[in-house]
Amino acid sequence: MADTQKPNPDQPELTIATDQASGEANENTIAEPAVETMPSLEQLLKKAELDAQEHHDAWLRAKADAENIRKRAQIDVTNAHKYAIENFSTELLAVMDSLEAALAVENATVENFKSGMELTLKQLTTVFERFNVKVINPAGEKFDPHLHQAMCMVDSKLAPNTVVQVMQKGYVLNDRVIRPALVSVSKTK
Repeated sequence: MADTQKPNPDQPELTIATDQASGEANENTIAEPAVETMPSLEQLLKKAELDAQEHHDAWLRAKADAENIRKRAQIDVTNAHKYAIENFSTELLAVMDSLEAALAVENATVENFKSGMELTLKQLTTVFERFNVKVINPAGEKFDPHLHQAMCMVDSKLAPNTVVQVMQKGYVLNDRVIRPALVSVSKTK
């Protein structure tokens, strides 16, 4: 019987390297086996723990960043509410100065007061225009419950539901009614 040897899985197999140019076997050179070593379970566990710690640290930083952004946004909103009318208030100071200057004049005539009040009203109108505050003065227009508040109904030669008299002007800020006009409306016949 022929003596056959079974390869031992625990023993690396040796191969004889051949010279590629000549194709001959080189007896002096024996190739080392290509042995891939698997990392041990301890090494794998250590690597996984380091990765987990890195991910946990990154998560904590992201969470802290999100919390800081939320707090900053909350402060910005609070400041926006608190100082929203700062520009408007600054513009109104000129109107206030004009009124105080008019009251400081001792021997003013009625005509002087009237011209001063007209100039102050012009200043106030300019401020309102600059900040998109528009007047609602609907005399002779059709009654609009979104812009007007009817105080009473009166007999009139005008068409029914027409504004006959404006008792108090209304105001709109950027297309939002901040005060409806108080009006009297014609009755239906």
